[in-house]
Amino acid sequence: MSLSVPTDAELKALAEQVAEGALQRRLMVVTAESCTGGWIAKTLTDLPGSSAWFDAGVVTYSYGAKEALLGVNPRTLERTGAVSEETALEMVSGALARFGAGVAVAVTGIAGPSGGTVEKPVGTVWISWKRRGGYAHATLFHFGGDREAVRRQTVAAALSGVLRTLTD
Repeated sequence: MSLSVPTDAELKALAEQVAEGALQRRLMVVTAESCTGGWIAKTLTDLPGSSAWFDAGVVTYSYGAKEALLGVNPRTLERTGAVSEETALEMVSGALARFGAGVAVAVTGIAGPSGGTVEKPVGTVWISWKRRGGYAHATLFHFGGDREAVRRQTVAAALSGVLRTLTD
């Protein structure tokens, strides 16, 4: 997938592919979002009939929300921070554990314009995916641009990964 900033039409096309894949496999989708603030869930539920394949979306910005709503271990957050592979993996596993979905995606990152560090600059995003009964996996991305650009790229990468997870 290109790291260019996707348009609304491109995000809608990805969501339509996810919908088709989920419907074909009779699987529900759940999202666990931090830096995208629910944009992945919005993109999916903008499609008419999404209740047939979309189960839930959770937005967890704070450590407390990640712990309470997704079961992220406080020690993970203390040790690695919210923007880490470990946190992304715990978020996606927690989303599947708490909802009846068959596929989950979780995102955590730094959309900016502030909040970045030398180790984790603005545009650093971890995305994880998991299919019920399978193993969670996560990928690190470094997106460029302003806050909206980082978030749009994150939504596109997340949806592309959901599609791969559905078809694997």
